[in-house]
Amino acid sequence: ADYLDNGNNKMAIQQADKLLKKHKDLHCAKVLKAIGLQRTGKQDEAYALAQEVAALEPTDDNSLQALTILYREMHRPELVTKLYEAAVKKVPNSEEYHSHLFMAYARVGEYKKMQQAGMALYKIVPKNPYYFWSVMSLIMQSISAQDENLSKTMFLPLAERMVEKMVKEDKIEAEAEVELYYMILERLEKYKEALDVVRGKLGEKLTSELQSRENKCMAMYKKLHRWPECNALARRLLLKNSDDWQFYITYFDSVFQLIDESWTPPAEEEHSLEGEVHCSIEQAVSFIEERITEESKSSRPLRGPYLAKLELIRRLRHRGCNDEYKLGDPEELMFQYFKKFGDKPCCFTDLKVFVDLLPPSQYTKFIRQLLDVIPLAAAAENEVALPGDIKALQQHLCVVQLSRLLGIYHAMEKKQKLAVVRELMLRYRHGLEFGKSCLKTELQFSDYYCLLAVHLLLDLWLEGEEAAVWQCLTLLEEGLSHSPSNAQFKLLLIRIYCRLGAFEPVSELYSSLDAKHIQHDTIGYLLTRYAGSLGHYAAASQSCNFALRFFHSNQKDTSEYIIQAYKYGAFEKIPEFIAFRNRLNSSLHFAQVRTERMLLDLLLEANISTSLEESIKSMSLSPEEDDIPWKDLRDNRDLTVLFSWDPKDRDISEEHRKLSLEEETLWLRIRSLTLRLVSGLPTLGHTIQPKNSEKTAENGVSSKIDTIRALLQQLEAAVDSGKKFLEQKIQYPVLGPPPTRMAGFFSNGSCQCQTSLFYLVSDIYELDTNGLEDSAEIQERIGNSFKSLVERLTDLFNKCKGDLIEVRDGTLKTHPNLLENLVFFVETISIALWVSSYCDSVLRPFKSNLQKKKKKKKESSVAMPPVFTHFLDYVTELQTLTSNVIDHIKGLEIILTALKLEELSLKDTLLLQEEKKFTKTVQGKVQSSYHHSVQEIGELLKKRLDTIKKLKI
Repeated sequence: ADYLDNGNNKMAIQQADKLLKKHKDLHCAKVLKAIGLQRTGKQDEAYALAQEVAALEPTDDNSLQALTILYREMHRPELVTKLYEAAVKKVPNSEEYHSHLFMAYARVGEYKKMQQAGMALYKIVPKNPYYFWSVMSLIMQSISAQDENLSKTMFLPLAERMVEKMVKEDKIEAEAEVELYYMILERLEKYKEALDVVRGKLGEKLTSELQSRENKCMAMYKKLHRWPECNALARRLLLKNSDDWQFYITYFDSVFQLIDESWTPPAEEEHSLEGEVHCSIEQAVSFIEERITEESKSSRPLRGPYLAKLELIRRLRHRGCNDEYKLGDPEELMFQYFKKFGDKPCCFTDLKVFVDLLPPSQYTKFIRQLLDVIPLAAAAENEVALPGDIKALQQHLCVVQLSRLLGIYHAMEKKQKLAVVRELMLRYRHGLEFGKSCLKTELQFSDYYCLLAVHLLLDLWLEGEEAAVWQCLTLLEEGLSHSPSNAQFKLLLIRIYCRLGAFEPVSELYSSLDAKHIQHDTIGYLLTRYAGSLGHYAAASQSCNFALRFFHSNQKDTSEYIIQAYKYGAFEKIPEFIAFRNRLNSSLHFAQVRTERMLLDLLLEANISTSLEESIKSMSLSPEEDDIPWKDLRDNRDLTVLFSWDPKDRDISEEHRKLSLEEETLWLRIRSLTLRLVSGLPTLGHTIQPKNSEKTAENGVSSKIDTIRALLQQLEAAVDSGKKFLEQKIQYPVLGPPPTRMAGFFSNGSCQCQTSLFYLVSDIYELDTNGLEDSAEIQERIGNSFKSLVERLTDLFNKCKGDLIEVRDGTLKTHPNLLENLVFFVETISIALWVSSYCDSVLRPFKSNLQKKKKKKKESSVAMPPVFTHFLDYVTELQTLTSNVIDHIKGLEIILTALKLEELSLKDTLLLQEEKKFTKTVQGKVQSSYHHSVQEIGELLKKRLDTIKKLKI
């Protein structure tokens, strides 16, 4: 066992063998040997050994534990349940084995069996947790039941009765048990009863979380629309802590609900169960004023009361009745707020919510007013006034962020914008003085200046200023050198390098972000969207693996979390874990990466070391199966991961999110259908006796062609929807979601090429079943398809011509679309080869039959059907075309190597010495990345050329 723990699996196997020589029947040694075998990749031997031991139904702890470990590593948790079912039969009173059996069921989600196992445990050892395990399993049955009705009429009421029995017998002990009771009542929509539980004696047990009891009461009051109670409770909680924002929101919601219902408090008794109720605007106004007066006396400043006042003004304005309540002018209130909290980083995000209370005509005046109160000092007459300490720097940064948010920078001319960029960078570099003692992992105080300068340059780039994008990269690389763990710098660099078509620097940046767990799903798209499309095949493979590893391990991990939740009685977490697992399983990103990963593998593998058929088999791909949950696809991308200070009209909107999801889904449909069509090719390559239709139906190949034809129709439909979508000409914000590759796929002609290739498959199949005799028409059709395919592929190649980097008026201009087109060309030519090899497999037998006939008849007049010459011409043309593309790529390589970027007269004298250094780095990175892309594409095409040469029938 020690050897296994240290990862020395070979030694472990040797030691186990020694033991087994002496003691043949030492079960545990056998299993340990099996674990060693499993870890050295000998799965089948390991499984056979394990089954030998399992068949004996062992009951010793060591063997059971070891088998459990082995089965888990084999990803066969269902075998563990069989193991403990047998053990429990032999040792029916073992608490330990029963609880292992329960957990084994939990791993595979067998809720009904969990319910029974829980009760069996409770009978042996009447401990509360076991009883409630059983209750929880009923709730799980209700959650997983497809039939809503069943869960409301059977599972939940049964669970409710089980808990009530314990309540009546006064056996409720732990907080978790009360939580569970509340959860059942809430799911049964018995809100009144749930409220009674929380307010009653049982509610006293709810102590582990702050305000757990109050929060649950509040939730039930809201469900029951009991606004007086909502209001009184919120009021009471705000008297205790006037900084708790959620209760201000509830307080305001309830006041206005009560006003709209014209509610009046009863004359005699209490206002409500929770005490005094406020039901007029006057009361709300004076309540907030009192909170502010209280705040001024408190030892530490609280933001809540001041923001609550702005929130109240916003709501009163919305109702058109602000003026009569003399709450003050929002502009003045925000100004006062800035004076009090302007040096806190949260000041900007606090005020951001309320800027729409300012009239646009006041924006500039408001910003000037804020600037006037910041202590800045200039060294000389015309120099920039700089902050003397961190406090003043934070205040100034807050104002700069607000200026961007109010659109002041957007309205400037190019010249002004450049002046602001210079000023911001000056402030950025000056601010670095305050962060000299910062650790490598800490951010510099002035980092936002640099980010804002880059945002301004991005505006200029979008307006057509080519040099601006290089300056963006330069400033970001400089920023990163001072603040090496600033994620915003890295994310922005990733986006811009990808926009320029340079993937090489991106992999390194992404891995230095050290994305954890769920982030592989929320921000992984930044990497995977560009991985395959820019020709860095090896890096793309790796980035897909990163993402997939997370999704696959999540399956395993989640069941461990669920088991821990049972052990510690954290029942309310269990449905959350299940929902989390489902959210990841139906993640759009997961489906995309799976599909792209398989297409990439086929591109890199098939026709080189292995045939297409073997590759598809090893991926267990089949054209009939669609494993994408189209109906439940979840867009888990975090589209706001890049900070933005843009005004609402320029920022990413709900509409953008919806459109981006639609676009991603359409593109995924096209890709997954392409993958399934390719996986259908090897299934067709069986020789069929011509004209013998009964036979065909029997050997199932005819149904295979039907599958392919059906998929082809679906592909046509998906392509049509894609084209319709693109007609909207959507422009996402530059920091919003990146567009898919769909537009390029249509415009460069890959789409038409690929579809016509799959139509060709259908024609060749027809030729195969009809034979060569009376098929002149089909042969001609095939001949024409070959011709038009070569024309289309040549067109596609023409769209790949041109320089990737050109120097124009001293500025670099990049053409990343040429790279994307080249990558599409490689993919399309690969599909063409797979189809051609199917064609080859059909024509070869025909040819050898003809030659036999020729020999028999001893005459040379047996005419060769035209399809052979069509095919040979086509293959020759493919070969020539591929050679031309390879030559073109060699040319690109030579140009890229020869390009001496550093000699570019960086005409822009604004660049400082250190900036020149970073500019050089940036341009070098892009150049090197292009060089690698082109090399990898060239390598792959050479392999394709070798394949073409083998296609001579």
